[in-house]
Amino acid sequence: MAILGQVRETNTMRNANKSAAAAPDRARDLRTELACKIASFMGSEQNRATDIPGLMLHRRTAPTAPCSATYGPGVTVMAQGRKRVDLGRTTFLYGESRYLLTAVDLPIVSQIVEASEEVPCLAMSLKLEMPVIRELLSHEEIHVREAPADSPAMATGEVTPEFLGACCRLMDLLNTPRDIPFLSGLIQREIIYRILCGPEGARLRAIATLGDQSHRTARAIAWIKANYAKPLRVDDLAQIAGMGLSTLHHHFRALTSMSPVQYQKQLRLQAARGRMLIDGLDAASAAFEVGYESSSQFNREYSRLFGQPPMRDIRTLRSPGAPPLDSVRI
Repeated sequence: MAILGQVRETNTMRNANKSAAAAPDRARDLRTELACKIASFMGSEQNRATDIPGLMLHRRTAPTAPCSATYGPGVTVMAQGRKRVDLGRTTFLYGESRYLLTAVDLPIVSQIVEASEEVPCLAMSLKLEMPVIRELLSHEEIHVREAPADSPAMATGEVTPEFLGACCRLMDLLNTPRDIPFLSGLIQREIIYRILCGPEGARLRAIATLGDQSHRTARAIAWIKANYAKPLRVDDLAQIAGMGLSTLHHHFRALTSMSPVQYQKQLRLQAARGRMLIDGLDAASAAFEVGYESSSQFNREYSRLFGQPPMRDIRTLRSPGAPPLDSVRI
């Protein structure tokens, strides 16, 4: 009997080892499958909104220049290629084996660092809805660890076979549009569930939990995002968040890697750049629209962020030889 028990134990260990060894192969196969699905749906387009609410697809055939943008709450999955995102002084470099999670609106600098005509960068981005996250967290069966103190509202996480499988099934719905209203919400909930079960889910939990300091800070972040053109009084912002001034500053910087005033400034300058580049506004008009009262201050701060004065920057971006941008709008 002892020998039989040892044989069973040995077989169990062998099966466990086989399962562990098979997981990377399955993940690789699913990444390849996801890349094929994105490529077939995209054709030669660079960005494409889909019929699935909150789902965008992206394709790049060359590295891009660094570009300032604002990422909202969401998850980006790179099926192929690599990307760099800078949040303040923190750099996130992620590719096929990791996803990028953003829990609040964050001004960042992004750049595609690995892409070619032969092997294009292929990605999907999915907007995350806080009410859905809160509803999932209300289930006792979901156990999410506590977020580390002072961790930012951006992180990368491992793409597991289960996570990739859900992404592939979400893409499959694009071939059967009639199923989207009934099944897309269920699959998106599964994707959120997979994130919540991993280490990165702790940050989502903190942002979504009413009364948590991160949730209070997120209220202040949302107010600035919606009102960036208005004058900012940090005392009023602390009242909106229901926090003391020093506590707000501490948690705001922890989540966003910048102060409230710096956060507002980045939103203003990014919005002004988009208005000049896409809508054809001159520098003075763009500055006024985003809340600046002084054109000289706007020119000075714009040059500091983008490396050259406003109209020279726009001419450079429009020139035929300019490297492609990842994104220009908030």
